[in-house]
Amino acid sequence: MAPGPTVAEVVGRTLVDSGVDHVFGVVGSGNFHVTNAMVAAGARFVAARHEGGAATMADAFARTSDRPAAVTVHQGCGLTNAMTGITEAAKSRTPVVVVAAEVTEPRSNFFVDQEALARAVGAVPFRVSDATTAREVARHAVRTAVTTRRTVVLNLPLAVQALTAGQAPSSTHGREEAVVTPSGEDLDRLVDAVRRAERPVFVAGRGARGAGPAVAEAAERAGALLAESAVAKGLFTGHPWSLGVSGGFASPGAAELIGDADLIVGWGCTLNMWTMRHGKLIAPGATVVQVDDTVEALGAHRELTFGVLGDVEATATELEKSLTGDLTGYRTDEVRRRLEAGIGWASATYDDLGGHGLIDPRTLTRDLDVLLPADRVVAVDSGNFMGYPAAYLGVGDHHSFCFTQAFQSIGLGLATAVGAAIASPGRLTVAALGDGGALMSAMELETVVRLGLDMLVVVYDDHAYGAEVHHFGPDGAPLDTVVFPDTDIAAIGRGFGFDAVTVRAPGDLDAVRAWLDAGRPRPMLVDAKVVDSQPSWWLEEAFRGH
Repeated sequence: MAPGPTVAEVVGRTLVDSGVDHVFGVVGSGNFHVTNAMVAAGARFVAARHEGGAATMADAFARTSDRPAAVTVHQGCGLTNAMTGITEAAKSRTPVVVVAAEVTEPRSNFFVDQEALARAVGAVPFRVSDATTAREVARHAVRTAVTTRRTVVLNLPLAVQALTAGQAPSSTHGREEAVVTPSGEDLDRLVDAVRRAERPVFVAGRGARGAGPAVAEAAERAGALLAESAVAKGLFTGHPWSLGVSGGFASPGAAELIGDADLIVGWGCTLNMWTMRHGKLIAPGATVVQVDDTVEALGAHRELTFGVLGDVEATATELEKSLTGDLTGYRTDEVRRRLEAGIGWASATYDDLGGHGLIDPRTLTRDLDVLLPADRVVAVDSGNFMGYPAAYLGVGDHHSFCFTQAFQSIGLGLATAVGAAIASPGRLTVAALGDGGALMSAMELETVVRLGLDMLVVVYDDHAYGAEVHHFGPDGAPLDTVVFPDTDIAAIGRGFGFDAVTVRAPGDLDAVRAWLDAGRPRPMLVDAKVVDSQPSWWLEEAFRGH
């Protein structure tokens, strides 16, 4: 009688049967068989050029598609290479399963305490310890990732992978997590606060991305203006009472209206230092409320008037039902006229600093916003430049903006764009990078070309780590460690197979227009030599958060 399937084969198939249909990774000897098992079961495998890129691709795919994704890595060094991306996913509570081969012999060159690594960055470790429980452990790993919104590291010891899987009974379906409904007392307090408010603002965050309509309906009844945290950008695009993004990327007009609110309700939003500009957007005496389904999140970043423990959608629905009659609140004729006249960044005036072979990053991004198709996906890396694409590039909905910033690491933006693009076929993906992050992740340019992704990579190139230049430069500190010779990043793009152009003035964007007119035959890279004489407006807030 032929032997049954191995543990590696059973784990791979179980992950796919449990809902994982995309797996990203770099394959070595330790994860070769489990990866092939996932492919054989119907999953699409996307080969990255670095495990760190693979982890971030999976993170971005899961955020953009609202489906779990997997990462597959070699034992030891494969996992450590992926740790920055895994940390970002864990901090963002993205449902990702990291399938990590593992050695358990301390004398092995590959040995590292993989369970401790996972716990150290906030991921949930699992291990397939024997052949009889492999199927159930794999199923439970996916269930944990999805139902508790956690990043899971599933360790697969080499010695166990090769065993014939046992037939221990296992449940077909896991226990569904119950929706957390608000208590009557909490709901009454929220209803009373809304009724008393004259200028309420509802700010929706990551935890409200699936509850936008419910929050908008509650805001309609409450007379509240709507805003989003950066990671939820696009949630209320097109809504007549939307202020756009709150926090460091808020337009001056939006910041003024939020700062005058007498009630701020964070819906699945921690109202942290970024979203509230270190408290500057909270008026003295304003009532501050946070709605979240996780008790540890309430008040974790902000002193609250009170918190409401409850699922965002369920709480918003109950609030809407409890408010009899529509309140005027902040939706006055004066505010309506201001919003209709435009308060976004597109209407903001500025002195263009371009010239002498450099383009103002505001002008660059404003012109790209008009030039590029509206139906697009935007992924933004971290760095001094990041406020420009976050503010000036509009998106149609919250699935069209991917912002991997929970760990504030530069170099994740290109992989973020790859994962978002794979989750968004048929749409142009715009990767907005600084030169530091672009060069840190340049190997994934090959991935973009190999996969034939519909992508425009825009590099805001000031040949420096601009955030450090503008933070330490005014004090007269030496900057040799953070300034570099100018690099022809367009030539690097061409070497990987991109169409590419160096942009020094608005007219140079004609090359992008020609690429669009030609039907975007291959990915394109824009090396934009940007003005470097001043910091972006959000930079002071960023360094205050260190």
